[in-house]
Amino acid sequence: MSATLSTLAELSGFEQTGRLEEVERLAAGMAAAWPDAVQSFEFGRSADGRPMRALLASRSGALSARELRARRIPILMIQAGIHPGESDGKDAGFIALRELLSGTAAPGVLERIALLFVPAFNADGHERVGRWNRPNQNGPRITGWRATSQNLNLNRDYTKADAPEMRAMLALIDTWDPLICADLHVTDGADFEPDISIQVEPVNQGDPRLWPSGIRLRDRLIERLAGQGSLPLPFYPDLFETDDPASGFVLTVYSPRFSTGYFPQRNRFTVLVETHSWKPYARRVQVMRNTVVGLAELAAEHGADWLAKAEAADAASCALGGSSLTVDYLSSWREPAAAGKAAAAAAAGGEETIDFRGYAYTRSHSEVSGALVTVYDPGTPQLWRVPYRHRISPAQVVQAPHRGYLIPHAYVEEICPRLERHGIRLSPLPDDLAARPIEQFRAARASFSSQPFEGRMRATLVGEWAISDLEISAFARFVPISQPLARLIVALLDPRAPDSFAAWGFFNACFEQKEQLEPYVAEQIARTLLESSPALRDAFERRLSGDAAFRADPAARLEFFWRHHESWDRNFNCYPIVRA
Repeated sequence: MSATLSTLAELSGFEQTGRLEEVERLAAGMAAAWPDAVQSFEFGRSADGRPMRALLASRSGALSARELRARRIPILMIQAGIHPGESDGKDAGFIALRELLSGTAAPGVLERIALLFVPAFNADGHERVGRWNRPNQNGPRITGWRATSQNLNLNRDYTKADAPEMRAMLALIDTWDPLICADLHVTDGADFEPDISIQVEPVNQGDPRLWPSGIRLRDRLIERLAGQGSLPLPFYPDLFETDDPASGFVLTVYSPRFSTGYFPQRNRFTVLVETHSWKPYARRVQVMRNTVVGLAELAAEHGADWLAKAEAADAASCALGGSSLTVDYLSSWREPAAAGKAAAAAAAGGEETIDFRGYAYTRSHSEVSGALVTVYDPGTPQLWRVPYRHRISPAQVVQAPHRGYLIPHAYVEEICPRLERHGIRLSPLPDDLAARPIEQFRAARASFSSQPFEGRMRATLVGEWAISDLEISAFARFVPISQPLARLIVALLDPRAPDSFAAWGFFNACFEQKEQLEPYVAEQIARTLLESSPALRDAFERRLSGDAAFRADPAARLEFFWRHHESWDRNFNCYPIVRA
């Protein structure tokens, strides 16, 4: 094997991992060694101006997106380095790609598929190296940093796409349209025997017609890994209670801010791959390499069938107008309190007890933290009999618009480019919309996060869509629901969806009251309305008698009347994007 195509991980006995210079060197070396099968290209620049590199490898005779699409060649995307401290995917990806190209692994596979490899997605975080960037991980000696130079976690940015790195990634996805995206990570959490977890979607979300294929992809990959000596898990090992192995595990259904939740909205498959952080680095890279090769083999064996099913899901998505869509699930990613988790698990339909290959451990009081602390004994395997809560249920179901969404002039500059980055098609307003009713969402309750999350003050909106008398001429662009990305459109534009633009705080000003009345003016308005409207007086008295909190709140009592006065802001709590 030529040293020019070897990773620093291999050359150092898996003590080290390389920097971006190595990414550039290996990419150039592979393109030079196999010019007929490898294309190396820069697909973007990081916030600090560093190159973002991708490699496209195929022996199908096609190396452009257009040719691959025309010849119906399935594309497997390997995304590594979204969290650069978790460098297994970068090193394993280069090893696997070299072996696939040389024919020492899975000969003939690249004749039937294309492999799109992003070795260091978060380029800036990759270069912020330190000895203790991953203190809960066994090697390599020095790693990169989790967040970007703008301190954004890219695996929370798929929908809002605030980071330039994510905007480049969305353009890459839109151009190449990978059938399968494998997002390569290293897991945190408890210490146990399994060395890798595999979680696939669509299995719990997205188009149900794709679920059988997602399950087949997951199960066949796990079979391959088990046959190579691994102990793979079919779910991400998310403890039900942090740091308490006895609490068992809970299945997380990821929302589309994450890669695992994003690709199902595009009718494509995603594989969340997590090696276990406490396994030696050499072992983790070997298992990750096996995973990449296994995915390539499966894509070659089943890709034509899966591609046909994905295209059928695209066609079906064009007819989702008026359908009910689940946009959120009873799941654990929001980290509710313990009582909340228990209630969520009960509502989701119960649990089963599983045998889980863990290690012996103790939990004792800590004089440092004052809490119980868990200490594992990796030398003593122990079978845990623990709950696994894997049944899920919808937490939020919304109706897709029959025709689409309308974007007002004031938000075209902010919202339309974000939609287009996802590959969503926009158009001018159709003439026939002028004769059709439109609906606007009004929040009955709007609440905001107490602190920023990923740089934004998130909003939670409770309300309903209702017929509006707004003029169509007040709007500038139309987002038709009849297109393959219909699920993603609803996830971005229905304000109740957990990763919609509204939930990310893009429209917070619409839910802030801008005009105030002095109490003495509000009192005058209230008295005038009391005298002029017997019906309003009756409604006020019923509210007083039936609502103790209202009865005790002077401001709320005055606002009751103000809302019925011409001076009340009719746009307050109205979501500015409407639907047809």
